[in-house]
Amino acid sequence: MRLRRKPWARPELAACPFFIDRPEEQRNRWGELFARRQPLHLELGCGKGGFVAALAAAHPERNYLAIDLKSEVLALAKRKVEAALLGGGRSVDCIENVVLTAQDIERLHLIFGEEDRVQRIYINFCNPWSKRGDHKHRLTHTRQLLSYRRWMAPGAELWFKTDDEGLFRDTLKEYLPAAGYRVVYRSWDLAAAGFAENVPTEHEEMFQREGIAIKFCIAELG
Repeated sequence: MRLRRKPWARPELAACPFFIDRPEEQRNRWGELFARRQPLHLELGCGKGGFVAALAAAHPERNYLAIDLKSEVLALAKRKVEAALLGGGRSVDCIENVVLTAQDIERLHLIFGEEDRVQRIYINFCNPWSKRGDHKHRLTHTRQLLSYRRWMAPGAELWFKTDDEGLFRDTLKEYLPAAGYRVVYRSWDLAAAGFAENVPTEHEEMFQREGIAIKFCIAELG
């Protein structure tokens, strides 16, 4: 879905204390941005931010880093985070466990180093790149999964949701095993499975209204 240009987005993000404009300067130092040293969870392609906002509000004992490419969606994510975490006249400076930044996810090596340690990665409804020649661009493709390993902590997990059967099947049967990940949970219909820790995303709710089953898996480093 193409978002209209929002002239207010860049200025609003520039004034946001939990938005990082130059993520490459944080390489090997992401943990220093948060008020407390806590497990770091990463969302790749956060979109409008409803998912990470809900997680951060429910789990103050975890730190969350959410990444997307477009300032238009990150500005919306910033507002979602503020709506979820602020109340009772609290200042925006009270948001201590969320950081937003803009980066091409295929170039994460420019902003993450081996001293960064992520305990969990979320990938929700990424582009399925359905044409065979485009599969290498999938965020769960083997080459991407291998790159994530460089800065994932021992025993770290990858949580993956999609509506696309082909992408899910290839991820389970080909990409994860080839990159040395072990699947510890899978469901071809997440709603029917009743997974207690699920936090629905905007896309997830839309697909469910259309009767499309959500596919979900958890994989950990082997």
